Amino acid sequence: MSAEKEKRDYLDVTGGWLHRLRDWIDARFPMTKFWNEQVAQYYAPKNFNFWYFFGSIALLILVNQIVTGIFLAMNYKPAAASAFASVEYIMRDVNWGWLIRYMHSVGASMFFVVVYLHMFRGVMYGSYKKPRELLWIFGMLIYLALMAEAFMGYLLPWGQMSYWGANVIISLFGAIPGIGSGLEQWVRGDFYISDITLNRFFALHVVAVPLVLLGLVVFHLIALHEVGSNNPDGVEIKKHKGADGIPLDGIPFHPYYTIKDICGVIIFIAIFSAIIFFSPGLHGLFLEPANFEPANALKTPADIHPLWYFGPYYAILRSIPNKGLGALALLLSIVILFVLPWIDRNPVKSIRYRGLLYRGLLFVFVLTFIVLGYIGMQPATPFWAEIGQRLSEMYFLFFAVSWAYSKPRSRAYLVITFICVMAVISLFDWVSWVPSAAVLKMYSWLIPLVYSLIFLLLPALSPKLIEPKPVPERVTMK
Repeated sequence: MSAEKEKRDYLDVTGGWLHRLRDWIDARFPMTKFWNEQVAQYYAPKNFNFWYFFGSIALLILVNQIVTGIFLAMNYKPAAASAFASVEYIMRDVNWGWLIRYMHSVGASMFFVVVYLHMFRGVMYGSYKKPRELLWIFGMLIYLALMAEAFMGYLLPWGQMSYWGANVIISLFGAIPGIGSGLEQWVRGDFYISDITLNRFFALHVVAVPLVLLGLVVFHLIALHEVGSNNPDGVEIKKHKGADGIPLDGIPFHPYYTIKDICGVIIFIAIFSAIIFFSPGLHGLFLEPANFEPANALKTPADIHPLWYFGPYYAILRSIPNKGLGALALLLSIVILFVLPWIDRNPVKSIRYRGLLYRGLLFVFVLTFIVLGYIGMQPATPFWAEIGQRLSEMYFLFFAVSWAYSKPRSRAYLVITFICVMAVISLFDWVSWVPSAAVLKMYSWLIPLVYSLIFLLLPALSPKLIEPKPVPERVTMK
């Protein structure tokens, strides 16, 4: 009995001390208020599914990248003569250095895996539509900052693929008319990639871009909590509140979703750990064999390509023979994602209630993006260049068809759109016609033709294929 009394007294003393500390902080800083508003009393929809794990997991990976990056920077030397050797020193001589390096390199690839899945969930459930347009733009800015961060970090190991891959990407600035050459030299800081380039990329990678990234993440979360989370049904839970002002279809984020997210995090950590300990390079996908050789400006690799997460955009770049037009297509392929909220203006948010053809359209878009990524990793042969061009056309056609599906269209509208699309594609083929590739081009022309027949002409013949289903008014009904 005395032992139980001592335990209660200990808890009372400890709890009282913690409460007094909390009250002392709250009097000077809104800690409890912030916790309640942003977590404990933030009401999220009741019907979240596993697709909503990836936002929390992305935040976890961001912390991993920052912490492991700090420890790597302690032993890394940003100089052309010693950068590669310092990475080898980290891997071989620093205690647990190999683990920290693999956590960082594998973390970079897993970051893009999670972000791509997070973006897919947003497109699938219409999380970019009103009132979440600004939330989507902040998310796309985060994606852009991640691409910049990954590109600059890719140069730091100073391996063969790092060096030559950076050469290819930086040369794209030279495609800008008038100022291209000067801008390219300004980015490098020299007439070629040298010690100066490595130093400035290191500074941007460890200081400037992470600060921008953290700021954008904060803005993204603020915008999310202002408009509220979307859900698989696309129902706005803030429109239906009880007498106490609490959404009828919402539950507190903590403890319900914090516990649920922990389950997702555990599964992710298991997969992440398995890759780190059993296959950190993932057969050249995460760490390329050529990058285990020191950079050599006199030895060009047989095939230069970026890491997998830049593969789709690299395939779009290579699909057009003209360097300037290829760079423009690459730029447009990213910019067009920013304006998706104004392209797809269909009032139905979730794919659950969109027409059958729209679901097929989204599935084909995802498949196109994956295959473009594969093509971007392949040698630049005429076959892959031609297939890459057709899939690049399908990439942009997704947005054109989404525009056509944004509101009810007449049969004549869809037929005219089909004719215009095929006329533009045929005109481009005629301009870039090469007799030696005539047969391949004629067969590949069938790819956009079949795509347009299915997603533009078929709805004209059967409008019911794109008609949405009735959307529920609430997540839960009495």
